[in-house]
Amino acid sequence: MLVVVDGMKPSALERAVATGKARTLGLLMERGTYVDDCCAAFPSVTPTCAATIATGVLQDRHHVPSMNWWSREEKRYVEYGSSFGAARRLGINRQLVDTVYNMNMEHLAEDTPTVFESLDDADVRTAGTTYLMYRGRHEHLASKDTALTRIAGQTIFKRPIKGPRELFYADVYASRQTGCKSQLGMPGLRDQHSGCVGAHLVEHDLFDFLLLSLPDNDTHSHKNGPHAQVSSIHDADHQIERVMKAAGGVEAFLEQHAVIVVADHSHAAVEQRVDIIDAFGDLAVAGPGRAKPDDAEIAVCPAQRSAMVYVLVPSARDHVLPQVLGTALDLDGVDLVMHLEQGVAVVTSGRGALSFAPGEEVRDVRGAEWVVRGNLEVLDAAVEDGVFRSDAYPDALARAWAALNCPTSGDVLLSAAPGYEFADWGGADHVGGGSHGSLHRSDSLGALIFSGVEPEASPEQWSIRDVAGMVRGHFRLPSAA
Repeated sequence: MLVVVDGMKPSALERAVATGKARTLGLLMERGTYVDDCCAAFPSVTPTCAATIATGVLQDRHHVPSMNWWSREEKRYVEYGSSFGAARRLGINRQLVDTVYNMNMEHLAEDTPTVFESLDDADVRTAGTTYLMYRGRHEHLASKDTALTRIAGQTIFKRPIKGPRELFYADVYASRQTGCKSQLGMPGLRDQHSGCVGAHLVEHDLFDFLLLSLPDNDTHSHKNGPHAQVSSIHDADHQIERVMKAAGGVEAFLEQHAVIVVADHSHAAVEQRVDIIDAFGDLAVAGPGRAKPDDAEIAVCPAQRSAMVYVLVPSARDHVLPQVLGTALDLDGVDLVMHLEQGVAVVTSGRGALSFAPGEEVRDVRGAEWVVRGNLEVLDAAVEDGVFRSDAYPDALARAWAALNCPTSGDVLLSAAPGYEFADWGGADHVGGGSHGSLHRSDSLGALIFSGVEPEASPEQWSIRDVAGMVRGHFRLPSAA
């Protein structure tokens, strides 16, 4: 069973365990291995990280770049649910189709298999509760159990999707009747729905592999801040225990099942907002109430503590790109500005500039090799015995390289400074609460627990891209996607 607790911060998990609020997770930590610095993708936002967990690769291969991005082919914004305001402004129906259907069936790279597809091909019985990445080999039609799902199936979700053998997605898709309801994925009820479905699947022996998604911790953290996670982790722990009780209790479940628990990213406190869209007012920005796509010079894509800017006029790139870079660097709340220059990644900040590309000069802590030039202080880094290290920006080179070389990413990528968040297209932010998305450790390092799983290696820096390989290896399949 792979459990994804959205946004679970290691320090909050440790407090929950220490205060008796997360006894099941505490038992798993005692019986297995606990990692307190499992690194997210960059941007450390849920769609990109979910795709990495499901495939085992970063977005230069899976092609899901962020929470909000610009489709160069369709000349429009793709919005996966930054806020209700952003969805309403960019089109609610379109946002639903992009999130529920297109993300898996169109945007996720066709030649990059998910863990569901790998296991389905090996005739492993797969199952999943509501999770952004569900692509598998089994066809599903929208549910007809309620009036709302019947309407959705007749209007928005007419086409079948492919998912695991047993798929339960926010009441919209349900491969069988379980009696479990989520009110179409209402925040605050999603964990309960997953726990209910998971218990049913255990009771009736309907899976060999289950992805149990527990997203409500993320919603709670956005509203109340990362310091408030103990109560939402307690709720997630209750649902994990609920699933295990269906097998006769936690001990009985662990006798029969290996378990991985992973956070897709962490959370950082937000104190100030950055009005990133307005910041580029000297250029024609595509979007509602602004320039039409054919008349626009740039598209601006805020995604919580990260953002992307696309240059839309190739002939004007040499003029527009320096203007975008200069504006971004002068903007309060921007920590890092990244772009590609003749195939080389360039990261700029108030501390200077650093460039890098794959090569054989230095290694990072995961063993990848790079050529690095410029001021290491940009990434608060040092090279020791030929190894590039940065505590402040973990796995920085590989994460930034993948983001910059993703074919659907913007031309310029931004990472917010600690305490800042970029307001989205609906004008929403999480000031006073928590958020994520940056390259910084504060929202990039989440929790990982595994019990009954024997990974091929124990890297110095764990990453969420290790998880799919651990699952494949457990079922004696090739660990690489």
